[in-house]
Amino acid sequence: MPEQLWFTALLNRIFAGPVVSAMHLLGIQPTYPQAPITDFVAMQVLVVLFLLVFFAVVRSRLSVENPGGLQHIVEGAEAFVTDQSHQVIGPHSERFTPFLVALGCFILICNLIGMIPGFESPTAVPSVPLGCAIVAFFYYHLQGIKKNGLAYLKHFAGPMIALAPLMIPIELVSHLARVLSLTVRLYANMFAGDMVTLVFFSLIPIGVPIIFLVLHMGVSLLQTYIFVLLTTVYLAGAVAEEH
Repeated sequence: MPEQLWFTALLNRIFAGPVVSAMHLLGIQPTYPQAPITDFVAMQVLVVLFLLVFFAVVRSRLSVENPGGLQHIVEGAEAFVTDQSHQVIGPHSERFTPFLVALGCFILICNLIGMIPGFESPTAVPSVPLGCAIVAFFYYHLQGIKKNGLAYLKHFAGPMIALAPLMIPIELVSHLARVLSLTVRLYANMFAGDMVTLVFFSLIPIGVPIIFLVLHMGVSLLQTYIFVLLTTVYLAGAVAEEH
């Protein structure tokens, strides 16, 4: 049995049987049948549950006449993302705000949850940033096809048909490199931040680690902003009228 966080152990105690059955249906053999749910999966479940409860609370307290502090914070975040997408993408970019806000909230909480004792940041595991990058990858391509139809594929052929044999491989590699770039940037920063904080907590458990916790919080916010900004830039290229 691998060492588990307390929340992971709780999920495995409750859902190990159904999860193992589902994995068998998919042709996957779990390494530890008694603990098929890993820590990073459990942390993602916890983040999703937290966000669902958080937005349910915000929704229940919405008020036009007397908005509370929590509503101001959420509206400020929504306005920030909307303004940024409007500047990068242009008019009618509001339809992308729900996706960008949801993506940003998920990544931010995943980054910050590791600062709480007994938890760890799932974004410090490569597969989680990779999953977020793949979701962003497919989303902006689907939006490009939705906006421009099959004409969107002309983007990969370049400005001239004669250059298509050269441009198509270059464009494919370029777009796949975006997935790698988003993944490595987020993973490397969060992994390094967790390791530095852990090292200083083990060496000097009082006082000094607070500085690194503040730095880790700043890195978490910055990496979330960069991920959402780059996704917005990719959306802008995908839904442009002309490529």
